[in-house]
Amino acid sequence: MILNSVDWIIVIGFFVFSVAIGVYASKTAGKNYTEYFLSGRNMPWWLLGISMVATTFSCDTPNLVTDIVRQNGVAGNWAWWAFLLTGMLTVFIYAKLWRRSKVLTDLEFYEIRYSGKMAAFLRGFRAIYLGVFFNIIVMASVSLALIKIGAVMLDWSAVKTLIVAMSITVIYSTLGGLRGILMTDFFQFIISMIGALGAAIILVNMPEIGSLNELISNENVIPKLNLLPDFSNTDALITLLILPLAVQWWSVWYPGAEPGGGGYIAQRMLSAKSEKGAVKATMLFNAAHYALRPWPWIIVALASLVIFPDLESLRAAFPEADPEIVKDDFAYPAMLSFLPKGFLGLVVASLIAAFMSTISTQLNWGSSYVVNDFYKRFLNPQASEKKLVLVGRFSTVILMMITVIIALLLSNALQAFNILLQIGAGTGLIFILRWFWWRINAFSEITAMIVSFIIALYFQIIHPYTGLPEVSTAIQLVIGVGITTAAWIFVTFLTKPADKKTLRKFYRLVHPGGPGWKKVIKDAEKDKDPIDDKDDKPWDVPKGILCMVLGCFAIYSALFATGNWIYGKYIYAGLLTLIVFVSGFLLLKISGKLKIN
Repeated sequence: MILNSVDWIIVIGFFVFSVAIGVYASKTAGKNYTEYFLSGRNMPWWLLGISMVATTFSCDTPNLVTDIVRQNGVAGNWAWWAFLLTGMLTVFIYAKLWRRSKVLTDLEFYEIRYSGKMAAFLRGFRAIYLGVFFNIIVMASVSLALIKIGAVMLDWSAVKTLIVAMSITVIYSTLGGLRGILMTDFFQFIISMIGALGAAIILVNMPEIGSLNELISNENVIPKLNLLPDFSNTDALITLLILPLAVQWWSVWYPGAEPGGGGYIAQRMLSAKSEKGAVKATMLFNAAHYALRPWPWIIVALASLVIFPDLESLRAAFPEADPEIVKDDFAYPAMLSFLPKGFLGLVVASLIAAFMSTISTQLNWGSSYVVNDFYKRFLNPQASEKKLVLVGRFSTVILMMITVIIALLLSNALQAFNILLQIGAGTGLIFILRWFWWRINAFSEITAMIVSFIIALYFQIIHPYTGLPEVSTAIQLVIGVGITTAAWIFVTFLTKPADKKTLRKFYRLVHPGGPGWKKVIKDAEKDKDPIDDKDDKPWDVPKGILCMVLGCFAIYSALFATGNWIYGKYIYAGLLTLIVFVSGFLLLKISGKLKIN
């Protein structure tokens, strides 16, 4: 595919504008490392919410959705739609708790919640485990998608694609810190959405497809349209719907959908002006992420089934591309090759924008772990603010270089998605309960982390060479969750909890409330060190859970109402739209009674 001069002007203009924002933000980003990583904790909620959305919308996201739709139909998206439950739980339960904690990173949480050397070890180890190892896998999977886009749309090699895009991203990320990233995310999100929506409209109306109605009635597309899996197919029902809704959402740690919040989502919540700002930002993120964005990608994925019904047709259309990377996720960039000149440049810019918004956040977030939770905490506690910012910028560059190397070893987006799910299987329940159950300790988290990793290592690397029967991804997940959960619960009761001083200090800071802290409160009273708990009566977590349910009803209804309007099923669409308004009204009324400052 050859971009014309207008296309290149748009793409180059986008690069220049992104760097300019980084240069502008650098005036304040270098003042201190709190400004560099949290933007001074005074960011408006709407900017933080849009930044969360922009970060989770990477160039690999439409590729992943295309991969899912082509293999499992629209209903296959329940693999990630189910994470809305944990997203809503974060909105109404955990957002305010994170903001109250006043930590700089979510890993700093370990040393205000747990005590002793193991708490410090856990913080330092996860700084490297998540900030470097896990983070690089995420960025590599995102980079893989860009490689495929570069191969189709620019006829660039993998190395050239990554060097150009990564260099621009690193420049504005290292210069502007989080403030520059937030500002750039806002601009990039607008470009990304225009590109995704415009591409869907143009491609559906291309002569080979005809119109939206003709697409929906195409024989290749009809089997893929259902929003729910076939209930007569037990395997599909369990794998695509029951398992994600019953197990996956609360048990699996996945970037951007961490149970209880965490990672760059926590970073955004900690950057808010207030608890209300953190709640509003996270609500905006979940509404836009699940209800606003999926359908343009789904439509293009369905259209690809008409143009490229199988992998052979894809490989035949792009003989110059490495056959190893031409999987079902390759169909999304392949479809974009049909876009007209001029708009093509905008779409290329939008996909690069999606890539850059995610990578810049991952780099800044990972660097914050390296600087705050490893370098400053263990190597150089007396480091100056300028020194910490310098280390942050240096670690950003190193993370980028390693990511480029790993990205060249992956073959498809769904492969990376499944690996990440398996590595985090069974750890999620800890992140939900640790705020509300005093008994959980550092050993609980270390056990969950080690056991889940060993199980993932076994299934992904060792098991294929054992000669044993193949185990499906769904069964692997259930096994991982079961063994990991049992292991950390056993270790929790086998080991001592955090010391009394740490537990009381944490409670006074965060005020989580609930029956899980009654023993700590009673012990404090016996020791004549009472904890003032008057602000936590009545406990509003049950009310927050009700808000979570109503929020899920509203957003799922909006998602499926849109689908039924597209499918021409107007009665269902109308009923679902009504549910959106009713559940939304109830949500506003009840959420207003939550205790949020």
